[in-house]
Amino acid sequence: MADGLTTIRSSHGPKDTMNRIETEVKARGMSVFGRIDHAAGAAAVELSLRPTEVIIFGNAKGGTPLMQSVQTIGIDLPLKILVWQDAAGATWISYNDPSWLAKRHGLGADVEATVGALTTAIHAVAKAATGSQ
Repeated sequence: MADGLTTIRSSHGPKDTMNRIETEVKARGMSVFGRIDHAAGAAAVELSLRPTEVIIFGNAKGGTPLMQSVQTIGIDLPLKILVWQDAAGATWISYNDPSWLAKRHGLGADVEATVGALTTAIHAVAKAATGSQ
């Protein structure tokens, strides 16, 4: 797998997993900024793609301090989770670990607590949405 990428198998189908992610994000006080259905985009140009959808979400109270520290992290914010289905029909989610993003951009100790809170939040959303332990 790619550096910093967390991938978890879901016990639910792609649409149900994505809807569960959206519900969990909102329940934790974060905003959903959009959902991008790559499979629908592929179909629109007569190409096939297994279910592949991204949800973009976050909270200005979490992201702003990171950008105040190092603005380049803005390229990786808001947070995103990809829901995808493999060739065998299994559903997976993948996302960038906020701790890895912090290292990538050289964030300092001044935002360590914020990075920790974002990491805890995205992991909790992932576990709840996928039904994983």
